[in-house]
Amino acid sequence: MKPIKLLSGFLTVGFWTLASRILGFLREILITAYIGPGPLMDAFVAAFRLPNMFRRFFAEGAFNAAFVPMFAKRLESGDDPQGFAQEAFNLLAITVLLLVGLGMVFMPALVWATAGGFIGDARFDLAVGYGQIVFPYILFMSLAALFSGVLNATGRFAAAAAAPVLLNIFACAAMVAGAVLGGEVISWLVWTIPVAGVAQLALVWIAAGRAGIRLRPGLPRWTPQMKNLVRVALPAALAMGVTQINLVVGQQVASDIENAVSWLFVADRLYQLPLGVVGIAIGIVLLPDLSRRLRAGDDAGARDAFSRAGEFSLLLTLPSTAAFLAVPVVLVSVLYERGATGAEDVAAIALAVAIYGAGLPAFVLQKVLQPLFFAREDTRSPFRYALVAMVINAVLAFGLKPYVGWIAPAIAATVAGWAMVACLWLGARRMGEVARFDQRFYDRSLRILIASAIMGAMLFGVVQQFGWLFYLPSWRYLALLGLIVLGAVVYFGVGQIIGAVRLGDLRRSVRRGAPPTRQDNRGD
Repeated sequence: MKPIKLLSGFLTVGFWTLASRILGFLREILITAYIGPGPLMDAFVAAFRLPNMFRRFFAEGAFNAAFVPMFAKRLESGDDPQGFAQEAFNLLAITVLLLVGLGMVFMPALVWATAGGFIGDARFDLAVGYGQIVFPYILFMSLAALFSGVLNATGRFAAAAAAPVLLNIFACAAMVAGAVLGGEVISWLVWTIPVAGVAQLALVWIAAGRAGIRLRPGLPRWTPQMKNLVRVALPAALAMGVTQINLVVGQQVASDIENAVSWLFVADRLYQLPLGVVGIAIGIVLLPDLSRRLRAGDDAGARDAFSRAGEFSLLLTLPSTAAFLAVPVVLVSVLYERGATGAEDVAAIALAVAIYGAGLPAFVLQKVLQPLFFAREDTRSPFRYALVAMVINAVLAFGLKPYVGWIAPAIAATVAGWAMVACLWLGARRMGEVARFDQRFYDRSLRILIASAIMGAMLFGVVQQFGWLFYLPSWRYLALLGLIVLGAVVYFGVGQIIGAVRLGDLRRSVRRGAPPTRQDNRGD
């Protein structure tokens, strides 16, 4: 994949991920307005986190890390990619189906293990009931991940990136319908989640068929290929799911504090916008491209792709971090303060947003560094690094709680995120120059940091002078939009002046780039 097409892939995935995250914002706004921080929302968060946690293991995490390089290799060589994908589909389907059955039976134990503080109040029974409804979502999403991996490996990123949009569309429509029709909004939301999973699976299943990979349900076979797939996937499960595990640990720590689970959830969703748009887009596009280049012996091309991915990630991540640190209260207030969410909730969520924001560059850089290992089918090293990060997260979350209270999980997650980056960075050095950023990356990164700092200082100054605008009911939304536009103008303007970003490069990429075809993926 040529660099121009690599960036085109980033933009394609980024566009659909941005659409999903914007609709996700609307979903969280509706949740906080109709339900609000409290027992119902705490129970929903705990229930919905269970399929999301396992999804990271069986879907975007372990499965894609193991399946995509192997499938791409067979696709390039013509070594029966259809048969390999069919065997993987059968094995994944039966495994996750068994998991869903066990999860439904042992849901009380899962809730106890992930939100033990709920025991003794109404939240526990609510979380168990909600969990049994939403847990089948993992089956549909895990199978959807297989078809998404097929599409990504063939260079067709749009359908796979667009699928998550359906969940947010369905969820938002269900909550509005529940509110209009006078039903329980939470019930409409919970029952809609598995329905949305079916829609997401249908979208990518059809798209994969049109790409020439037609899969049908069948009995699994334990072949050498599947044994190798599982061998690679098992350690990747923890390596890629470490963020979700850390969130669950944080939930366990905060579950005995009223509203804390809801506060942390909303803050997590806010910083997930740039993480999703940048980090996930890079992870999806970079892994198959690195796999192809390394197999072809194109170390120079692999290093360039790796460095440009790192540069692109910081270009969009560091200004987001600056905004989260400079004006978190304004962001949270305008987005969420309405209905069942009040000023006390806003202050708590804003504090968590600022702390998570400090770790945002680390969470994105993990998405850039991990493909270096996965492209070589090395999932054991990230597994070991994930263990280190998990221990750091758990020690800090539990250890800091007596001193800083419910915010301890956010601090722990941020520190653990940077620890994971340090481990990946040091571990990749043995791979040689191909796994090291080039000089342009360091030059541009310093300039990006300077431009972001200037933008952050400007945002802080504007809010200090005109903060009252953000609390006027009829003006607050326009005020926030104006603040965002002003920040973008300052950031890209300063960046252009000092050489942090070349707008001409981005314009040429958008104008000339096109989603790569299967033929395009066969080499340079």
